[in-house]
Amino acid sequence: MIYELRTYHTLPGRMPALLKRFETRTLKIWERMGIRQLGFWRTTVGPSHLELVYILVWDSLAERERLWGAFVADAEWQEVAAASEVDGPILANITNSFMSPTSFSALQ
Repeated sequence: MIYELRTYHTLPGRMPALLKRFETRTLKIWERMGIRQLGFWRTTVGPSHLELVYILVWDSLAERERLWGAFVADAEWQEVAAASEVDGPILANITNSFMSPTSFSALQ
């Protein structure tokens, strides 16, 4: 199992648009495509309220490449992304890391 930690750094004032896009559209597309999410988080106390962090679960890097590639090429996703940014860009940048659990991790 491989976990992908993704952090979206939003532009000021654009977090509501990002949250709405995930809640109403993106997660439905992921479900259709078989992309599995472990959870989403926002900073409660910390340096930035402009970050959304989430973790995706993959069986392998090959699965990630196949499914993520299909997602970014998906016509419905491209329409959703464009429509959500009609008022301007949402993201300043995205960072991601791929993580493997330790032998003593509760998540395997």
